Parts: sequence; C-alpha cells; structure tokens
Amino acid sequence: MANRLSLAVAKNLLLKTTTNSGAALRTFSSPAKKPISYNLEKKVAIVTASTDGIGLSIAQRLAQSGASVVVSSRKQANVDRTVADLRKEGLSVEGIVCHVGKDADRKALVNFTLEKFGGIDIFVSNAAVNPGVGMILETEEEVWDKIFDINVKAAMLLTKEIVPHMEKREGTKAIVYNASIGAYQIFPVLSTYSVSKTALLGLTKAVAAQCAPLNIRVNAVCPGVVQTKFASAITTNPEAAEEALRPMLMKRLGVPDDIGGVVTFLCSDDASYMTGESIVAAGGLFSRL
Repeated sequence: MANRLSLAVAKNLLLKTTTNSGAALRTFSSPAKKPISYNLEKKVAIVTASTDGIGLSIAQRLAQSGASVVVSSRKQANVDRTVADLRKEGLSVEGIVCHVGKDADRKALVNFTLEKFGGIDIFVSNAAVNPGVGMILETEEEVWDKIFDINVKAAMLLTKEIVPHMEKREGTKAIVYNASIGAYQIFPVLSTYSVSKTALLGLTKAVAAQCAPLNIRVNAVCPGVVQTKFASAITTNPEAAEEALRPMLMKRLGVPDDIGGVVTFLCSDDASYMTGESIVAAGGLFSRL
C-alpha cells in the first residue's frame, strides 16, 4: 500500500487533512458474526487500549467466551461507556484508566485486576501509537522514542508485571501482542511504526522462550488494514482505501472482529501447541513464503 502512495499524499492522509467526508465511500463486504466456540470460563483477561476498535473486539470476544475481562483506556469516559455496554450483554467486565507508558498506571491495572478477579490468565497487549510519518531516516528522535516507548517498551514492562501473577494460576495461560502486517512488509512512510512492530515479533519469541516452562504461551497477531479510528485516514478515504486494497487477495478491508476472533483463538486451548508464533490476518497481503 505505502509503496504506491507518495510520501506527500500519505502524510496528508495520516494527518487527516485531505479526507473528504462528503464523498461516497466504497463499501466492503465482511463475514457475518459467528457464534463463539472457545471455552474461556474461569479465565481472567487484561486487554489494553480496549474501549474501541480491535481492542474492544478482543475484549468482547474473550468475555463472550466466558472470560472475566478488564478493559482499559486513557480516558475514564471511554472506560465507563465500554463497561456499561458490555455488561448489557451479561458479560463479566471491569474497567480502569491506564496509560501504558506510565509505570504507576501499569501497576494500578495489574492490582485492580487482582482485586476484582483474583488472578490473571490472559494478557493482550493492544496499545500502540504512531505520532509521526515519514521515511526511516527522516524520523525525529522524539517520535522514535514515543513509538518505541509505547509500542515495545510498555508492552515488555507490563508483561514483566503480569507474568509473576500468571505463573501462580492453574492451567494454560496466554499472552498475545498486537503487531502488524507492517512487521513483515515495512510501510516506507510508516517506517518507524513498522519497525516497532517487527520488534514486537522479536519480543514475542523472547518472552515465549522464557515463559514456556511456566505454561504460558506467547504469540502475536499481525493485522492488515482494519477499519478503525487508528486507520481511519486510509479506510474512510476512497482513493487511499483503493490503494490499500490493490495488493490484497480478498479485496476487502478488515473489521475489528476479524482480529478479535484470531486473538480469542490464540488465548484458547485450541491453540495449546502454539507459542512464539505470529498469525497474519491481512486479507491475503503476503508476509512470508
């Protein structure tokens, strides 16, 4: 996608300065929601950045499968809305404000979960930022630091906080990092973001090696272009969406439930023989042989 978009056009799209909200948007078919078949009863899950988009879908699917879920966001209003909405479905959900880049917030998230549910079996690291665009050697140091602080460092530090509590739990446990197709196919104008997601694949393998003796599986999901606020500058702009679709075999953009379902599978016993791996869900964008 990014190979086809000029740097200037991509910058305008990602900064939302050229989105024509009045233009007719192309509609993309997506599969109907299917019944949840995974059994996560008695499991407790933490999902970061989980009040919208992919994170919300993950939290909802885990809860629909029987898990008790703690959702989080940087804004209290988003947390309150999400908890209320999911509870209307009869789901076991609690929520707390958490900025994953802040040590105090990370500790509060873990302690809150222990207080509400007594343990942690599942951790889904979904929080990410992309404050700047540009080719790799044009990236400002502060932009590089911000992206890696949130996308990689915070994921590792939160894992470090959570694993000792997961170790105490009976049965299988699971960690899932939300990476990106950009981890395999670097988007030149999203170069630093893409590199941070490649780093997450390395983190996945390193944590998986250390956690395997603890009966904790660690995997990553690599979404393609999904219709979320995070990618709205592309997905809501017909020209940009068309370019994004061009290399996709399935010729449709993803929806959050496409990723929520994959993550729920990775957290279930159906994936009990998988660790240190990454699953690409990108509509047929090639990632490897």
